[in-house]
Amino acid sequence: MKSGFTAIIGRPNVGKSTLLNQILGQKIVIATDKAQTTRKRIKGIYTTDKGQIVFIDTPGVHKPLNKLGEFLLDEAKVAVPDADLILFLVDGSEPAGKGDKWIAQNILKTELPVIIVMNKVDKVKKLNKVEENLLTYKLLFEKNYPVVKISAKTGRNIDTLINNIYKNLPDGELLYPEDVVTEETMRDVTEEIVREKILLNTSDEIPHSVAVKIESYVESDDIDRIYATIFCETKSQKGILIGKGGNLLKKIGTEARQELEKITEKKVFLGLEVKVEKDWRKKQSALKNFGYEQEK
Repeated sequence: MKSGFTAIIGRPNVGKSTLLNQILGQKIVIATDKAQTTRKRIKGIYTTDKGQIVFIDTPGVHKPLNKLGEFLLDEAKVAVPDADLILFLVDGSEPAGKGDKWIAQNILKTELPVIIVMNKVDKVKKLNKVEENLLTYKLLFEKNYPVVKISAKTGRNIDTLINNIYKNLPDGELLYPEDVVTEETMRDVTEEIVREKILLNTSDEIPHSVAVKIESYVESDDIDRIYATIFCETKSQKGILIGKGGNLLKKIGTEARQELEKITEKKVFLGLEVKVEKDWRKKQSALKNFGYEQEK
């Protein structure tokens, strides 16, 4: 039996969270087309009769512009030494760019096994174009790493990827009970789902300037009562998030509540309010309060 940790590393928007959700067959991490959707390392646990793969989904690697950006980069960096295998997920519809080169030189200088996973190959009509793009990624490394071409969106070639992962993991017993899919609590899940609905319903700077904190989560047999605060950085952002007559905040709350009811399989009451925490992304104390701090 094989068992071990597999870190998923790549630039923003290459499909890391989509891939993990596809493999697990359920949504455990939020996924949008906006950069910085994933802010924390999230474990997804995949168990079959072959063994157990503990995936570590990481934030997209990019140049940090503030304290939050530094935290996101650190989340990706610290996932590497703890892993048994690294999936370097790239956008196969494009040649390697500066971001991919930076990751190869600064994060993937490792003795650990690496698989180059080319995602979004279904977007490319010409087969030779995929091969041309692949060469640009291979040239980033001195070693000749194996390559798997997939579509995280459609599930194409995911079985091949899983088989390749098992080949590279050490022998060992299950690390988690076989019915566990994630370590995330419902408080964690709720914060992320509310933030996802904000990402999907707003644009420009709003998605990046928002943090969500659960103030109270009370469970009972027939209903979960949740109160959460959405923090933004300016009064104008607060106005946008609330919307005319409170319409946008109501829409965000309704969409989040409906998704939470599917997960919990019962009624959910979700109370949301919006507060301003000026320049919170630059403040260490605010980052700690919102859970964006490295575990010591």
